[in-house]
Amino acid sequence: MINNGDADMGVLRQSDSVAAYFVKAALHRLADRPQRVNELLDEAGIDPQGLFDPLQRVPADAVTRLWLSLTEELGDEFFAFDSRGLPRGAFAIICRSVLHEPNLGRALTQCLAGFNLFLADIRACLETRGNRAVIVLENRIDEPAIRGVAEEVYLSMVMGVACWLVGRQINPERTQFGHSRPPHGADPLLWGHWIEFDAERTEVEFDASRLALPVVRNFAGLKQFLRHAPEGVVVRFRNRSGLSAKVYRRLKAGSERDWLSQSDMARSLSMSESAFRRQLEREGFSYQLLKHEVRKALAFEFLDDSGLSITEIAIRCGFQEPSAFHRAFRQWTGMSPGRYRAARSGNKG
Repeated sequence: MINNGDADMGVLRQSDSVAAYFVKAALHRLADRPQRVNELLDEAGIDPQGLFDPLQRVPADAVTRLWLSLTEELGDEFFAFDSRGLPRGAFAIICRSVLHEPNLGRALTQCLAGFNLFLADIRACLETRGNRAVIVLENRIDEPAIRGVAEEVYLSMVMGVACWLVGRQINPERTQFGHSRPPHGADPLLWGHWIEFDAERTEVEFDASRLALPVVRNFAGLKQFLRHAPEGVVVRFRNRSGLSAKVYRRLKAGSERDWLSQSDMARSLSMSESAFRRQLEREGFSYQLLKHEVRKALAFEFLDDSGLSITEIAIRCGFQEPSAFHRAFRQWTGMSPGRYRAARSGNKG
């Protein structure tokens, strides 16, 4: 998760981890050199057998060591996914180029232009559509084994820098991917709850009001930030072993009626309430926000079930009145629940 405070978001905890499919894809360019792959995995402390299960978790510190070794081996900070590549030091140049911008909108535009300068196969731009800001990707990578992961790494870099620049979490509200659904699916805490695959192109959408957030970082902080970048940025952004992910999973596994209070949830995790609150804040969340995110996730899931009425879905998601659910859903998506359901049914037909 992206840090919400002034601490270095690249510093990893012992419990941090990354999904194995990410690691396997990073080794793609060395597929014809299996002996070298095994050497690099051994040096990083990663068991090759664990990479066959895409959902297996790999310790983040081991992934960081592998990333640094691959950067040196390939001379590329983007795993040679791109035909032109991201040469060593390019990420630092991009970060320096955006630091003087006054707000996130200007910085994000400059950041994408920086990546466009180096990469040939993934190009991106920032669009504003009403009250939504959209990062739009054009991907010319044809290889299915790396196409989707390359987009995920790219977007993790961009969103990681964006969150660091403004010192707070930027939560995607909608993501559509221009590739088929992979075995690992897509993480709603990373990409939002409105996730689609096989779209015309890849887009990440978030609240356009975030573009006005001021850039709060300076060159003194950049030096420390770059000690752990880009590997620390992406690995930390993609970590799913943090407290927020654990709390999210617990809430989603139970009924809204049975959700614990913040103090009881903290106690169930053997934490004081103040420590619980501070740790969630460091990860960019609050307990109330996580409950809100779970309600959104349930709403999207239930709307895919044609056997449930909109009123029943509203009740299951914890809304006392269907009208309150309608208002909330319009805020999330810009459309009514019924229109969303009809659009989803049309896409599946």
